[in-house]
Amino acid sequence: EGNEPGDSTKITYRELLHKVCQFANVLRSQGLKKGDRVSLYLPMILELVIAMLACARIGALHSIVFAGFSADSLCERILDCSCSVLIT
Repeated sequence: EGNEPGDSTKITYRELLHKVCQFANVLRSQGLKKGDRVSLYLPMILELVIAMLACARIGALHSIVFAGFSADSLCERILDCSCSVLIT
């Protein structure tokens, strides 16, 4: 469900699996591998869940930074966990 009343999306497990596998392949094609660190800087949308599950699928560690954080806060979190990829 989204932030606004009535704003929602429905997705089946099959569709979710397809999107997660597809995004995991994109991450692999960018050179991401097991043990790499990824920061996710997204609002509460379906793509956040897909990116998080895709990272887990390939064994990459993920850190979620919600979109309300400032650029300085985002920078500190990226440097603290030595992220190799930022997904926005």
